[in-house]
Formats: sequence, C-alpha cells, structure tokens
Amino acid sequence: MTDSLFDLEGRVAVVTGGMGQLGQVYLAGLAERGMHVASFDVAPGEVPDGVRAYEVDVTDRASVARAVDDVAAEWGVPHVLVNNAGLDSPPDAPAEEVGSFEEYPEAAFDAVMDVNVKGTLLCCQVVGGAMATQRRGSIVNISSVYGLLSPPQDLYEFRRAKGETFFKPVAYSVSKSAVLNLTRYLATYWAKEGVRVNTLTLAGVERDQPQEFLDAFAARSPMGRMLDAREALGAVVFLASDASSYVTGSNVVVDGGWSAW
Repeated sequence: MTDSLFDLEGRVAVVTGGMGQLGQVYLAGLAERGMHVASFDVAPGEVPDGVRAYEVDVTDRASVARAVDDVAAEWGVPHVLVNNAGLDSPPDAPAEEVGSFEEYPEAAFDAVMDVNVKGTLLCCQVVGGAMATQRRGSIVNISSVYGLLSPPQDLYEFRRAKGETFFKPVAYSVSKSAVLNLTRYLATYWAKEGVRVNTLTLAGVERDQPQEFLDAFAARSPMGRMLDAREALGAVVFLASDASSYVTGSNVVVDGGWSAW
C-alpha cells in the first residue's frame, strides 16, 4: 500500500542555510523524496542530485526575491519553505561575545538578530506571500530549546574551570524565542489562504564538540545524548506533507525530552 499522506513527489521546497549541518540533511532528505529543492545560502557548495544552489543573503529582501523568482520560473511557486539559516556565536568566538551579559557587544546582538529574526521574516514575506497567491504551502521555522528555556550555563563550566570567562550569549536565545511568535502570527494571518506555518524546535545537535561538553549535555538530557542531525528530518517531512494538513501555529519539539524536566 502506498500512503499518500507523506508524499512530496514533484513539489518544490526552499531550504535556507542549505550548506549548514542541518541544511544538508534537509536538502538531501527532501530531494530523496522526489522534491525539487532550492538551497539558499551565502556560502557556495556542492549539493545533492535534485537540488539547485542559489547564493542568497536572507537579510536582503531583494536577494531573496531574485532567487524565488528564479525558482518559480523553473519549477513553480514553492510548496515548502524551511527557514533553517541561523547565526550563533561559534566556539572560537571573540572573548567579548562569550563574556558577561553586562558587556555583551551590541554589534554581536544585531548580527544574530539580523539573520535569525529578520532573515526568517523576509523569507516568510517573499516565499509565504507567493504561496498565499496559490492558496497553499507550508513554512517550517527552525528554532531551538534555547528559545524555550534559558541555556544552562553550567554546561560550559569546563571552560571556566580552564580559566576562561565563558557564558552562552543572550542573542541566540532571544532570536529563537522571537521565531516562535512570528510563527504564531503568520499561522493566523495566512490560515484562510491555505499557508500553514509551524515551528520546529530542536535540541543541541552533535557536531564534534569537546567531550566535556558532550558529557555535560548528556547528563542533563533524559535520552542521555545530543541530537543526531538526521533525526530532525522526520519532523520536517511531516510538517511539509499533507500528513500535517490541520497543523498550523504549532511548535513541534524534537529535544530528547530536554524541555520535559
């Protein structure tokens, strides 16, 4: 028996931040299911079969609009938008970015908010607006457990034990929290136009972090480990497909139970 609930064959998807760790999983997974997939990213890179790469700055509406016009001319108006592009302070961030909250740089805050909030908003405006003209579509905004809960600063105690001043910065949490209500706003705004908008909230993704961090994270996680990037794909497929046809304004949490205690 063929189940059409999860059938994405022939549909068109846009994935922002396609060159990132999660983005690459989404690109490959959606293309494997027969979708025409466009990767929007500022960084060039190789993409799987069935995927076209577009150099796009999600913080620049004109850049987004040009790419969406190209996608629509080739494949039609997108059916799915995965707002995956995101910015966070990397492990080797400048000391002032990971220092005390009181001294957190305004420029660092602006940079994170620009990509994570403004970039998501602009892509929703352009792609979601085009979807609304077709009276169908699904937008998946990627968030984080740090948008639901405060980052436990003791995860980083191993760095402070080495003499570093290190705190998980504030901007990422603020930006990912904003995504949650942007989703709710747009879900109600576009509901009658057939455009569904949902949030996918993920736990931390394993990516060769220091063993001390992995151990500390595992100790706080009910499942005792971080998220494998491939484990995020199922929820994206669900939210992209007709299996979630009555799901909008929701927050699908894939966090191994992190937010359950």
